[in-house]
Amino acid sequence: MAGRILTYEEKDTWIHRLSGVTKMIFFLLWSVTGMLTYDTRVLVVMLLCSLVIFKVSKTEWRQVGTVFKFILLFLCLNLLAVFVFSPYQGTEVYGTKTVLLKLFANHDITAEQLFYEFNIMLKYFTVTPVVLMFIVTTNPSEFAASLNKLGISYNIGYSIAIALRYVPDVQSDFTKIKHAQEARGIEMSSKTSLWDRLKKMSMIIFPLLFSSMDRIDVVSNAMELRGFGKHKKRTWYMGKKLTKSDYLTIVFVVVFMAAALGITFVDGSRFYNPF
Repeated sequence: MAGRILTYEEKDTWIHRLSGVTKMIFFLLWSVTGMLTYDTRVLVVMLLCSLVIFKVSKTEWRQVGTVFKFILLFLCLNLLAVFVFSPYQGTEVYGTKTVLLKLFANHDITAEQLFYEFNIMLKYFTVTPVVLMFIVTTNPSEFAASLNKLGISYNIGYSIAIALRYVPDVQSDFTKIKHAQEARGIEMSSKTSLWDRLKKMSMIIFPLLFSSMDRIDVVSNAMELRGFGKHKKRTWYMGKKLTKSDYLTIVFVVVFMAAALGITFVDGSRFYNPF
């Protein structure tokens, strides 16, 4: 269906065959490691691993391209905000000041600031491929069943599964509303400036919010009419047992996290300082 981009697709890869719980554990531990470390060496290794995993999952650009562009735009705005409001954060972190270019009052470009913002960029790029891979390779129904087998309430599992299942529907609604706006003569393509596109895109938020609320109401009423939540347990059609590959993946990410944080904090600081 047109507009459904970031959605699960069945493929024959070892990542698709992993349990949803395994992928969730990997995603959480990988993200925590990426958030805690500012060690450039660790982040570069994580980035390479993320790209390899993304490639092995056979995720196509058409599935994630639009989302990746929004993330890249957010990253650029974030880096710009860091420089505008805290131009010497890198200098404070690394304890030195190497001016590369003098601009205007209190906004010189320093090697330390560039290196600091480079690490922020790496942190985004190490986590983004794993997040996208998790969404497009995880069957929502199987994920809910796997969570329940770990002792998590099936109500929580179903909530997460529904959220994953309706991500592509929200994207579809966004595309439909965008096309409707363009049919009324509101230009949202690359022909206009970035700032104009952002302002016009913001006009889609309220229609999208209302359509999402309607969908939530329909799903809630349907589940209530079917007696969802009446019993403490339920059976599952899409349940999947953990295999050898699942256990090896979990062991790998735990060992990697321990090694990465050990390297990061070996000198008492989570910042790698080359200056």
